[in-house]
Amino acid sequence: MILKHTFLAPIFAAAVFFGGVIVSSQTLAQSPQGNDKPASFVADEMTHDQKLGIITARGNVEVNQEDRTLIADVISYDQNNDTITASGNVALHQPTGDILFAESMEVTGDLKNGAIEDLLAVMADRSRFAAKRATLVNNETMTMDRAMYSACEQCREDPGRPLVWQLKAVKIVHDRTEKIITYKHAWMEIFGMPVVYTPYLSYPDPTVKRKSGFLTPGWGGSSDLGFVAKTPYFYVIDDNTDVTITPIVTSKEYGALSSEYRQRFMDGEIDTVASVAYDSKEVAHGHIKSKSRFDIDETWRWGLDLNATSSDTYMRRYGFGGESTLTSKAYLEAFRGNNYTSFSTMTFQGLQADDDGDTTPLVFPVAEYYHQSDPDKYGAYNTLDLNLTMLTRKESNDATRISVRPSWNIQHIAPKGDIYKLSATFGLDFFNASNLTAESIPTGKYNGSALRVYPELAMDWRWPFAKRTGTVTEVLEPIAQFIVSPYGGNSYKMANEDSQDFDFNDANLFSTNRFTGYDRVESGPRANYGLKWNLVGDNGGSSSVMVGQSYRLSDDDTFQAGSGLEDNFSDIVGRIEVSPGDHLNLLYRTRLDKSSLEFRRNEIGVNGKIEGFKYNTNYVLFDHQQDSEFDGRQELTYSFGQEINDFWTTTLTGVRDMSDNGGQRSMGLGLEYDDECLTFDTKLSRTFYQDREIEPTDQIMFRVVFKTLGEVRTDVSPTN
Repeated sequence: MILKHTFLAPIFAAAVFFGGVIVSSQTLAQSPQGNDKPASFVADEMTHDQKLGIITARGNVEVNQEDRTLIADVISYDQNNDTITASGNVALHQPTGDILFAESMEVTGDLKNGAIEDLLAVMADRSRFAAKRATLVNNETMTMDRAMYSACEQCREDPGRPLVWQLKAVKIVHDRTEKIITYKHAWMEIFGMPVVYTPYLSYPDPTVKRKSGFLTPGWGGSSDLGFVAKTPYFYVIDDNTDVTITPIVTSKEYGALSSEYRQRFMDGEIDTVASVAYDSKEVAHGHIKSKSRFDIDETWRWGLDLNATSSDTYMRRYGFGGESTLTSKAYLEAFRGNNYTSFSTMTFQGLQADDDGDTTPLVFPVAEYYHQSDPDKYGAYNTLDLNLTMLTRKESNDATRISVRPSWNIQHIAPKGDIYKLSATFGLDFFNASNLTAESIPTGKYNGSALRVYPELAMDWRWPFAKRTGTVTEVLEPIAQFIVSPYGGNSYKMANEDSQDFDFNDANLFSTNRFTGYDRVESGPRANYGLKWNLVGDNGGSSSVMVGQSYRLSDDDTFQAGSGLEDNFSDIVGRIEVSPGDHLNLLYRTRLDKSSLEFRRNEIGVNGKIEGFKYNTNYVLFDHQQDSEFDGRQELTYSFGQEINDFWTTTLTGVRDMSDNGGQRSMGLGLEYDDECLTFDTKLSRTFYQDREIEPTDQIMFRVVFKTLGEVRTDVSPTN
């Protein structure tokens, strides 16, 4: 008769069963180094040689010492030397989550020291070590001889097939105290073929999130800079601060140096990227992008965004960004209940060829306050919107505006289900300008002040009708909005700084003021009307259609030709959305000329996934508006991807200018391989446009990521 028994140490009792009779039992040993924490010992069958002091356990043997567990077919415990010898399907579970497998293992009673033959170590992140022999010291250092490491799994259909990649070494040392893994005389094998050798290699173990050292280098080239090499060094200053220094060596220029500084606080954070370069013309360049956020208390916080560059094309040339405008901002803001308060200042640096820094404004200060009251017993609530903005320039006009806009709002649902909302707003705006361009006066320039009083009353009405058919819910909803306000209100004495451009579309059809800021207002009696239709299925599919138009009693010369709002009747705007499932998501937005029904705006977006094929296309068409800063646009962007199998994916991307004088703007072709241990991708791309000294460029990118280990990357352009 064989029974399973459990014994505890230091009262580490052994019961020996012979023919079902207990013949003896005694204390086995005290835990080493005075460690008297209890351990458990479980087996199907046990024998005890009292003369030699050896206890042998067979069958499903398990030894538990604190948070370590040793499992084997056969275990012999030498009481005199406090050593355990295990054989047959040996597995040592460690508190880190690592598991050491072997055919035989000799360890001390506390399971912290020992020698292991034919080791296979499965780490907590599923990566693996294998070694002919390994030694474990105080569970802090594991030394492996004739060893290998890989994060790749063996092929189930062909276990003898070489791994995708593995690191082999004469010796591998894993120091858990220093949290570092060191290789001596190591070489990388890819699909069983040696590709690179190094006499020494070290990197942090998987438990380390941040550790000082060199990061993966990068290299490539461009026709402008020649050969480019980068070697980033990551330095941990303390638990909350680090910096990355990246020297950039080029063959045609004198090179550059970039840095990234990060610091985290209990109440905020700082992130800064900066660079400096010295070109062959002996001219220094540089840039900085910095963001700071800090909480003062539960209500107030402050922030600082600093963005600047020494020249318009420097950042694009060296791969630090492709922005057309850099905005720097400092602000102080508060959130409390239904109140918001903000004080800020902004500066801008235009990077386009026609930008003039002398006419670019400094915005200081901007003061904002917004309050919304709680609804009363009738559902009515009040709002108050305050804004102060001042702009100054080296040349051209300076402007100041103070806006006060209180409003009263109430909503009512009628017994038949139609919904009403009434809003009453009283706008008061004070303007002061100097050197303001005014073509309507003889001098052509205006200096002085103006006051605008702008009361407005708006009534919104909608009546949704719902119908249920099977698993589909259908909603038809007519919508109307009536607005009454005085004519005029947009004098030449009032500088227009924040309302210069807007796009009339379905999103702002029912806005009482379609301008984006405070400087301009819509005037006169007017109405907005439209119809919505929605279809929603219980399984998640949906479709919707919306169409609408505006009407005003009198023309408003505030709206320029091409805006769609310059006449009594506006253009017709609409939106169609179709999303039956993941295979198709369609969004179509349009604006039609009210008379000819010609398209003035088209926006089509289609994306989805069908059996491994992913697609995403967007087409936009905008007519040019008179006196607008932005040109008309007709552009197609697309991205297609095909999953060849579980590992390989191809992609095609591009941007094309669809105007008469347009052409292809950019195009890219990519190939990617991804499995549990390796990512490989390559991309061939070309940009067809030119910006001053930056010419059309061909690029090829190559990247290999050895998961859990690092990556190797090469580019022909320093932008990656």
